Parts: sequence; C-alpha cells; structure tokens
Amino acid sequence: MINKKLIALIPSSIKYITLIAFSNWISLLFNILAIFSIAYFIENLFNKTITPLHILMTFLVISLSVILRYVSAMKSTNYSYLASSEVKNKLRLLIYNKLLQLGISYNEKISTSHVIQMAGEGVEQIEIYFSKYLPQLFYSIAAPLTLFLVLSFINLKVSLVLLICVPLIPISIISINKLSKKLFHKYWSSYTSLGDSFLDNLGGLVTLKIYGDDGYHNKKMNQEAEDFRKITMKVLTMQLNSITLMDLIAYGGAAIGIIFTLIEFNRHTITLAQAIALILLSSEFFIPLRLLGSFFHVAMNGMAAASNIFSLLELEEKTVKKPQQDFVNGNIEISNLSFGYNEEAFILKDISLKIPCNSLTSIVGESGSGKSTIASLLIGFNKNFKGSITINNMPINGICEKSIMKNMCIIKHENYLFKGTVFENLIIANKTAPTEALYNVLKKVNLYDFVIANGGLDFMLLENASNLSGGQAQRLALARGLLHDASIYVFDEATSNIDAESENVIYHVIKELSDTKTIILISHRLTHHIDSDVIFVLKGGRLVEEGKHEELLKQNGIYSHLYTEQKELENLFTGGTQCA
Repeated sequence: MINKKLIALIPSSIKYITLIAFSNWISLLFNILAIFSIAYFIENLFNKTITPLHILMTFLVISLSVILRYVSAMKSTNYSYLASSEVKNKLRLLIYNKLLQLGISYNEKISTSHVIQMAGEGVEQIEIYFSKYLPQLFYSIAAPLTLFLVLSFINLKVSLVLLICVPLIPISIISINKLSKKLFHKYWSSYTSLGDSFLDNLGGLVTLKIYGDDGYHNKKMNQEAEDFRKITMKVLTMQLNSITLMDLIAYGGAAIGIIFTLIEFNRHTITLAQAIALILLSSEFFIPLRLLGSFFHVAMNGMAAASNIFSLLELEEKTVKKPQQDFVNGNIEISNLSFGYNEEAFILKDISLKIPCNSLTSIVGESGSGKSTIASLLIGFNKNFKGSITINNMPINGICEKSIMKNMCIIKHENYLFKGTVFENLIIANKTAPTEALYNVLKKVNLYDFVIANGGLDFMLLENASNLSGGQAQRLALARGLLHDASIYVFDEATSNIDAESENVIYHVIKELSDTKTIILISHRLTHHIDSDVIFVLKGGRLVEEGKHEELLKQNGIYSHLYTEQKELENLFTGGTQCA
C-alpha cells in the first residue's frame, strides 16, 4: 500500500502529503464539533428547554465549523495541487534526464512510444497516488482513532465496536491488492502495446495506403484494441466488485454502530444528544477508508506505471572509464568494426577504413549493405558495436556526446522540419546566428527568393513542412545544417526523391563544403561520387573495394558493374523520354 521506493524518489512530496492529511483532520474536528452542537440542539428542542441563547450558540458553532471546514478544504486542494505539480515535474524531469544520459541511442533500449506513454498517462496516474491516495491513507488512519478517542468518553462499548469494524476495509483492500497486482500489470502492458501500434501505424499511414496494406493493419490494431477492452473490462469488474464489498463493510459497520447505540440509549446509559452524535458520527469511521478504497484502484494503475518508469530509470548507461574529451577534428579511422541490431545477425562485418580530414569521402553499395549503419554509428545513433571508431585518434565513445553533436551533422533523405516560421526552424542550429547569416545560407541553397516572396523569415511552415515541395524541404534542411557549421557532415541519401534542380543545388553545396569540411557522402546516384577523394564500396556488410572513381572503374569489380548498370538505365530512360 506504500511504495517506499517511489516515495524515496520524490522525498519533497512528503511535506505536501502531511499537510493534506492534516487539513482533512482539522476539517474532521470541526465536523465533530458541528454534529455535537446539532445533537444538543435537537435534545433541547425535544425536551422543550430551548432558549434564544441555545439557538444563537448553535448557529455560531455551525457557522464557524462550516467556514473553517471550507478553509481546510481549500488548503487541502491547494496542497494537493502543489503535490501534483511537484510529482509530475520531478518524474518527467527524471525521465527526460535519463533519456539525455542514454543519449541519442536511447531507442536501442526503449521505444519512443513507450517513453511518451510513461511521461504522459503513466505520470498522471502516479500523480494521483501522491496527491490523493497517500494523504487519504494517513487521514484514514487518523480519523477513526480521533473519533474513537472523542466518542469513548460518551460510550466506550459503542466506540470500540465501531473501531473494531474499521480494519475490515483495509483488510479487503490488501486482499484485492494481491489479486489485482498481476491484472494491473497486464492492463498497463496491453495499454502500452496498443500505443506502440497506434503510433507506428499513424506514422506509416501513407506507406500503408500506397501498398494497400492498411486493411490488414486496421484489423490487427482492432484485435489489439479488443484485447485492451477485455482487460479493461476485467479491471472494471474487479473494481466494481471491490467497491461493492467495501460498501457492504462500510454501511454494515455503521449499521452495527447504530444498533449498539440504540441498545445503549434504550438502557438509558447515554442521553438523546449523545445517541444522536454517535449515530451521525458512526459513518465517519468508515467514509475515509471507503474513499481510500476508491483511490486505491487508481493508485494500483499508477504502481504499474511506476514499475515501467523504474525500468527506464534503472537502464544501464554505457560507462566510460576515462573522462570524456571534447571533440577535436581530424582523420576518422574505423578498425575491425562489426555491428548488428541483434546478436544473431551482423549488418557490418569486420570493416576497416580511413576517412581523411577535410575531404569528400563516399560510401556506396547496394541497399542493405550497411552504408547508413556506418553513418548512424559515427553520429552516435547506435553504440553497441565491436571494434573501434576514432576521430583524431580519440575513441568516439570517449568523446563527449554533446561535443559530437556540436561538431558533426547528419542530413538524411527525411529531415524533420517543425511547425513554425522559417526563422524558428533555422535558428535551432545556431542560437546566436545573425539574420544576415540566415539569409546567406538560404541563398546558398537557392531558397532566398522563395522565402522572401512568401513573407521572409516569418514564412510559416505547416506540420512537417507540408506547404513545401520535397526539394524545397530538403534544401531548407540543408540550410539549417550549413548554419550549424559543423566540422564533419554526413549526407545520407540527401538527394533522394527530389527534383533535379534541388539535387544539383545540394550536390554543388556538398562539393563546396568539401574544401573546408570532412564530408561523408552516401548516395545511390553513383555519378555524385565521381569527384570523391576516396570511395568505399560495401557488399553484404563487408568492405570489398576502395579507391577513386577512375581506379574503381579500371578494376572492373562491383563498383564498375553498379556504375555501368546505372548509366545504362539512365540512358535508356533519357532515350525513352526523347522518343516520346
């Protein structure tokens, strides 16, 4: 019922939990005072001994009790809000910091959709545990004991009977806890699985439509939704049954207390006022614990979410024995590099190559040969590789990730452009860049005139830059990359699926950059590699050829075959267009 590990994670919340419980306890004291005042007023009215002073005193006591209970309720609500804010901020900050510690390769260990669900719905469920459940738990302990101490002065027997019945509710809660723990874990697992599928299908909806496979995925997700509905119904059934059980105990306990009160009143051991007070306050023994039972079910869902958050926070981070160094530009050397997304299949197999500083280096090969994987390893998207990658003789794992991100830039065939102005999308690459620098990079990628014609840097991009053509979006992403002014640029199919004009602009910029930057070019278009200082050819995850364009053609090997085949296809396509 109390998760010490979770509370230890957010120790500052204990203060607010205590204050909420204390505010509720103060409210209870004034409720007792008001009920006693009403009880004695009814007794005087029944005995016809009522006087104006009795009326005035009763009115003042009830008014004061109502006002102070209102203030206590307001304070309790305020403290609940503060506890809620504290918990949500701390947990989301812990999740965020953990992702930063894991680095850009975090998705090797946990999916993005899982993180989103934990940081969203998961944290919301845990917040209720702190702001509602725990304060109610402590108040539920204090309330029956306080009532017992007060009412025992009236009649010890009735007070004792009520107090003895109270533990039946927490006993039922503990029993339910043992039965429902696995159920709630299944519920949360089903919920996160459905979220994973939804995010995946939503992101790939266009692809599914193109290939006509949306119907299959629709049925598959419907089945997952049906499974989630069934587990949700099981949870709700369990909750309804437990609520019914707690209601029976609460109302049954109160009824037993009332029966004993009437027996004592019939024996003339208590007065009418005392009997009325006992009857009205008998339910107060059970209401706090009954409310605790309601919060308990939400808290259990929060506990299931907490276990997932702890799993994330306890993920091992790749430790570096030596202090991490700042990036220093130099030659990139890859030695005996092997890598696979799982241990059963390696994508890269014992690759060794050297990329000279401030040069244009190309990596080519058929699809699936491992070109993009090398780029991902260089940037740090994946880290669990065998062998070594060094920059200026410094192991890449020994270089501070922040420093790598500052000095290396990757431009892929799909680059995310945020909803917002052109200025906002460019400035994220260099917060201190002057306006003139923004215009200069736009001129380099031949977007200046277009941007100026559409409102300048305040031109608003829609979600994922849907109001730009593919070529314009790619050139804007290139402009952002140029503004970053990195030492090493990786172009991974940056000219794929765009118009000829944009392709030529991007290739011209790449050539110009290679005079002062280290450029790694990955492209299926082999004509782009003619001017490269060195070309590395991959096949089946292995390095099979290397050299300049002319040297590789003379070898009459894989590169020569690929280049010749591609030229023939291009000539055929061009010839067909001319005939038409």
